[in-house]
Amino acid sequence: MSSIDEIRDARINKLKLLKDKGVNPYPAESKKELSLKEAVLNFETLEKNKEIKWIAGRIMSIRGQGAIIFITLNDGTGAFQGLLKKDVLGDEKFDFWNEVVDIGDFVEIQGSFFTTKRGEKTLEAKDWNMLTKSLRPLPEKWHGLTDVEERFRKRYLDILMDGENKELLEKKTKFWDTVRNFMKDRGFLEVETPTLEITTGGAEATPFKTYNEDFKLPLYLRISVGELWQKRLMAAGFDKTFEIGKIYRNEGSDANHLQEFTNMEFYWSYANYQDGMKLVEELYKTLAQDVFGTTQFETRGHKFDLGGKWQTIDYCETVKKETGIDILNTTYEEVKNKLEKLEIKYDGETMERMIDTLWKYCRRKISGPVFLVGHPKLISPLSKSMPENAELTERFQVIIAGSELGNGYSELNDPINQAERFEKQQELAKMGDKEAMMPDDEFVEMLEYGMPPTCGFGLGGEMLFAFLSDKPIRETQMFPLMKPKGVE
Repeated sequence: MSSIDEIRDARINKLKLLKDKGVNPYPAESKKELSLKEAVLNFETLEKNKEIKWIAGRIMSIRGQGAIIFITLNDGTGAFQGLLKKDVLGDEKFDFWNEVVDIGDFVEIQGSFFTTKRGEKTLEAKDWNMLTKSLRPLPEKWHGLTDVEERFRKRYLDILMDGENKELLEKKTKFWDTVRNFMKDRGFLEVETPTLEITTGGAEATPFKTYNEDFKLPLYLRISVGELWQKRLMAAGFDKTFEIGKIYRNEGSDANHLQEFTNMEFYWSYANYQDGMKLVEELYKTLAQDVFGTTQFETRGHKFDLGGKWQTIDYCETVKKETGIDILNTTYEEVKNKLEKLEIKYDGETMERMIDTLWKYCRRKISGPVFLVGHPKLISPLSKSMPENAELTERFQVIIAGSELGNGYSELNDPINQAERFEKQQELAKMGDKEAMMPDDEFVEMLEYGMPPTCGFGLGGEMLFAFLSDKPIRETQMFPLMKPKGVE
């Protein structure tokens, strides 16, 4: 078997031969008149009318020998078979094809449509042109990119050679189209907010740091989809807004987490968390049915049905039931000892971080879908307190397959209370909590001007799509971040 270098050298010689014959191996224009999908859909008419058309695509296979060659073309819309016959093309064009063409090249062929004895829709070529000469061979269909890292590094080949991957990514586009249409149909205005921020807000996560040379100012890549900005729009008089966009978190990678991913957040004035729960349940059911054609799923060892009425569970009651810890009446030492007894690793020694870790231990058993409510104020710095218990907040999370796949609030709009909570977050940061929320004095100033009662929600869209597809989250991204070759 020839090495990659030997194959490449042979193809470079063919490239030279094309140029010596006065043929541009990389022309800017194509004579293509039909996509291959159109050729399939309109085949009966094309065949009946004996139409002569140009089609084009990448050569995925070459079969035959002697005076007859069958090829398969792929143009991204579909595949189609071509037939080249020496007595139709003529000796010069046919022989030149054999001299310079390889699997992987992009070509255009002109001819008439017919059906073979085996029932294959085919175009019999009367002419052909080179569109792009490939210098490296495509992976073998059955023995190609088997190394996971190589697959993601050469994602373009992985998608090309595996039709299921292409369909998955096309389905993801439909997923976000469905989200967008759902929100717009209910009167939400799509907005764009900054991705570079002076202080990060809207979530508890470790940010990426950067620097603005013009302003001589350190900046952060955002960790939420414009939460504090969209709330400013509520103060500005907008009643419903949403944004679909990238967020960045400088944390670990695994089957469910990446550092760069797409989410959606909406903000709805004069609504509370209970209003948000009704809308969110409708959204998730719509996504399941319209994108996947079902409400029943199995993933990560869990089975669940998004159809029917979702149940509600309480944060404190769930933790107490699973661990025996009453988190509203406990001590630092009791929580720490429980984590150590359960052999649960935790990052950060603050009470907030340890309680959050204890909850994450409990949630892994919950298949859902359920709404988690009754979160302690300590871990919900942007949510209103419950009137009946100031230590709890009007917050809800979507729990599916042992994971949090959405997070919403009755947003805190008391400026004095918000400032106090930011101060508490600063105390946690000084104690070593890397995920503590940064203060935002300008946001507090906005609240002093007044923001109406508002429900906000963040859709864990990237994770939700991966869960409903039963795929690791990297599989659902077109180009996940990869270390360069040779970097440990």
